[in-house]
Amino acid sequence: MKRTGIRALVLAAVAAVTTAVFNAPATAAPGPAVHVHGAGAAEYWTPEKMRSAKPLDGLVTAARDLGADVRAAVPRLLPSRTSKVSTGDPWAGGGAVTRTAGRVFFTFNGSPASCSGDAVTSANRSVVITAGHCVKYEGSWHTNWVFVPGYDNGNAPYGEWAATTTLTTPQWQANEDLNYDVGAAVVAPLNGQYLTDVVGSQGIAFNQPRGQAMHSFGYPAEPPYDGSELTYCAGRTFNDTFGSNDLGMRCDMTGGSSGGPWFLSFNEATGTGIQNSVNSFGYTFLPGVMFGPYFGADAEALYNAAAAR
Repeated sequence: MKRTGIRALVLAAVAAVTTAVFNAPATAAPGPAVHVHGAGAAEYWTPEKMRSAKPLDGLVTAARDLGADVRAAVPRLLPSRTSKVSTGDPWAGGGAVTRTAGRVFFTFNGSPASCSGDAVTSANRSVVITAGHCVKYEGSWHTNWVFVPGYDNGNAPYGEWAATTTLTTPQWQANEDLNYDVGAAVVAPLNGQYLTDVVGSQGIAFNQPRGQAMHSFGYPAEPPYDGSELTYCAGRTFNDTFGSNDLGMRCDMTGGSSGGPWFLSFNEATGTGIQNSVNSFGYTFLPGVMFGPYFGADAEALYNAAAAR
């Protein structure tokens, strides 16, 4: 199995990944990996830099060699498209998600880049959940990391929240295992206030039943999107049977949406739900489908470590 930059959905880069990445042994893992940030990230980002930031681009997609007959049969295995689902429309519903979801900006190998994230309920009122590759990639922790809730075409209506600490799962730290592509950030107070006191927060849950209907959100920034507005997908999820333990959903969002939240029990009237995954990756042979990691014990340990800081 390998990753290729044919279609954007996760980060930019071409990196070799073996089948073992999707099938790591079920041994006890160490605690979450932690990176402490210095000051100055908020000052680094201007509206112009935010508009020019590239999604961790070219997207990392997972590729497998499938026979022609198998490739032809794959679409029939997926939930059908109906008029009640979105596969990548602008979010026009308003509500809490327009404040808790936001765009993430950081420097990757010296270049400005972007992902998505979401503010969740926590004791320290400062936790953002995103994808693992949105905090660390190819052995390098991202720098100048900020969260911009409610991002709107270069504008930061609720401020720019700089990370004091970013964290990821031990499996992502060790070998960038897409089963555990989950990250978190603890952001510093801004103007004497804590993040979720300003924008509110979404609930978060772990070890939930699979196959449920979910909503996903993000800021896709590769064509046909430009990263300027909150976008969503909605529909029934299904298990990935092609190489990971992740959940899948019909979704056309592109690079830059990585790290955006997946919600259970999402209320479209209030814009609230229970976060239970993040936008992570796609397969080259399966366009129009997004995958997200199952939030199990390691994702829960990551959240607990972030919430305790």
